Amino acid sequence: MSNFPWLTTIVFLPVSAGLVIPLFPTKGNNLVRWYTLGICLLEFLLISYVFCYQFKFTNQFIQLKEDYNWITFFDFHWRLGIDGLSIGLILLTGFVTTLATLAAWPVTRNPRLFYFLMLAMYSGQIGLFASQDILLFFFMWELELIPVYLLLCIWGGKRRLYAATKFILYTAGGSIFILMGALTMGFYGSNEVTLDLQTLSNKSYPIELEIILYLGFFIAYAVKLPIFPLHTWLPDTHGEAHYSTCMLLAGILLKMGGYGIIRINMELLPHAHLIFAPWIVIIGAIQIIYAALTSFSQRNLKRRIAYSSISHMGFVLIGIGSMTDLGLNGAILQMISHGLIGAALFFLAGISYDRTRTLFLDQMGGTAIYMPKIFTMFSSFSMASLALPGMSGFVAEFLIFLGIVISHKYSFNFKILITVIEAIGIILTPIYLLSMLRQMFYGYNFSKFFSFSNMDAGPREIFILICLIFPIIGIGIYPNSVLSLWNSKVNFILSKFIF
Repeated sequence: MSNFPWLTTIVFLPVSAGLVIPLFPTKGNNLVRWYTLGICLLEFLLISYVFCYQFKFTNQFIQLKEDYNWITFFDFHWRLGIDGLSIGLILLTGFVTTLATLAAWPVTRNPRLFYFLMLAMYSGQIGLFASQDILLFFFMWELELIPVYLLLCIWGGKRRLYAATKFILYTAGGSIFILMGALTMGFYGSNEVTLDLQTLSNKSYPIELEIILYLGFFIAYAVKLPIFPLHTWLPDTHGEAHYSTCMLLAGILLKMGGYGIIRINMELLPHAHLIFAPWIVIIGAIQIIYAALTSFSQRNLKRRIAYSSISHMGFVLIGIGSMTDLGLNGAILQMISHGLIGAALFFLAGISYDRTRTLFLDQMGGTAIYMPKIFTMFSSFSMASLALPGMSGFVAEFLIFLGIVISHKYSFNFKILITVIEAIGIILTPIYLLSMLRQMFYGYNFSKFFSFSNMDAGPREIFILICLIFPIIGIGIYPNSVLSLWNSKVNFILSKFIF
């Protein structure tokens, strides 16, 4: 049983099952909906089984690994592995993708292609988080671009082609740096190519080369996370994409950037990270304030939530740059927490648009009476986003706060400055979120687009939202349930740094 290729099965199952979808009849969407949902559920159950029964907590940091020779003369192997850093994001991917598939049921335009692309994204995301070969990591990173581009081009809004083109130019341009960095690390210092991440983590480079490699990788991850000022594709993409696609973007895609910084930049290039950590903290602090202020000025509901995501990713940067176990634990938890909260907020924005037919906040108002369930859930997830105690966002941001405060790398004045900026960011968050709720649900500014018949959320939508709120509250009440997954891996990564 232990020799079964669980990881390979998990990576290939969604896209392989998706290849069957073109055989489905063109008329009638129910069959393809239920089939895709069944595949996503099966995949999530397999991931849960691997986590519960195959993933073992030991002193080894790759608790589950598969290695198959792929291209012999190039030492390019199909290397997959799960450790504490990746298992949380893999579980998040399975959970959010399954709910996004259920959220996409109203899609009627070419549903067979739509659901195939969602399954292809599923495989790519799982493959990226499980990759233990740096070139395979690059391939999985690139695999995401095509499904997202097509989902945006075909099922997006009026400016979908502009948003899709901007997305592909930004992300494909950043990906070039991953390829160049991966090949440089693989070929350097040896006649034999080495692409295994475990082997590369023990390899040393001249500090000048390490700095160049670090900057190259960082640019690619800065686009995906996204990091100011390479963030401008995100509001356009979120503003035009279907809300089920937005759930995947906010819930999973952005986390690939943060995962890459920790997995590649911190673990493989520690000396350069030690040099750039203060700048990462500064960029994160700027990003928190800039994106929060910009979010407040957005009239479009989805763009306001998109800038909120950018602001929250600034906390991830501060946690990564803090160089402490509390800060790095908080950064990983912030990615998990935001994955759940961001997916919920974009889903709520989408179902609100389905009823009001507008995304402009100044055309809304007074809808709480007609959509009490949506109002209640929107308010609840907004409270989670502004880090209300008892919810996952509070624990993550509190750990990041403590991480920068106790850091021995920075001076007292620097820590005070960053802490004050973080505090200002936390104050600004409820301002733009509560303003959003006020404009949407309070007052009497009824839009001419509203039709007040059968407006409130149905059972399918309530089920999705309840599934998302439970882990947010669960992590907020008992954070050690997830922190224990990656704590030993965090300590291992930080053991590489001496300062």
